[in-house]
Amino acid sequence: MSTDAPAAPPRNQLQPLRYLWRVPLLLLHILLAILLAAFVMSWNRNQVMKDGREPFAHKLIRWWSTALLRIFGLRSVRMGQPLADPVLFVANHTSWIDIVLLHSQRAVCFVAKAEIARWPLVGWLAASGGTIFHRRGSNHSLAAVMQVMVERLRVGRSVAVFPEGGTGHDGVLKVFHARIFQAALDAGTQLQPVALRFARDGKRIVDAGFREHESFMGNFLRLLGSAPMDAEVHFLQPVPASPDARRKMAELSRERIAAALEDRNA
Repeated sequence: MSTDAPAAPPRNQLQPLRYLWRVPLLLLHILLAILLAAFVMSWNRNQVMKDGREPFAHKLIRWWSTALLRIFGLRSVRMGQPLADPVLFVANHTSWIDIVLLHSQRAVCFVAKAEIARWPLVGWLAASGGTIFHRRGSNHSLAAVMQVMVERLRVGRSVAVFPEGGTGHDGVLKVFHARIFQAALDAGTQLQPVALRFARDGKRIVDAGFREHESFMGNFLRLLGSAPMDAEVHFLQPVPASPDARRKMAELSRERIAAALEDRNA
């Protein structure tokens, strides 16, 4: 029986070169984000879609997010069509860049962990974009977050959540928590699953997300130096409301996302 260790993957020879031009572009793009948040988003954060027309502030968010993805070598590709606001979007979650990816197609209010609010600059930018912060493991916090979600949906803003409750890795789609789906029922809005998928030549790349025990900065730097790939946003068939079966809504959403992640033509 052979005892040879598995061969190490070949070193990415172009990674240092990508850093040479991507890092300066990234710094300029962050400066632009600060200016937009200070002079545009701070005055327009409550804008909503009217008669299917997207507010200017939302267009800026989409443009900035698409450009950020390009700096990381990611080409945003839309599959299917998002419903008009307000909608509760539920998506799979493998990386911090999932937020940027969905923002490239639709400006939404995300539900994110409360720790992000304390991050330098990032927390302020997230709050400027309408992020709703949640303390994981706190039922009181979840109840407050649900109330804010319903309020945002009722006034015409779309909200996006990651019902897995955290990031997964190795392409594994975790169980969806059903309680968060109550917001769509309480607000009387539609629910649309969204599959976020990274690929090259149509083949899924599960390694784009967090690796097991990988830190945020580790994933950030790895993606910043990675080879180009497609970042697909699959807007799937809406899930019908089931007032007495939130678990059924969660399971059906998960099934549709799982199918889209494996099917290139979903």
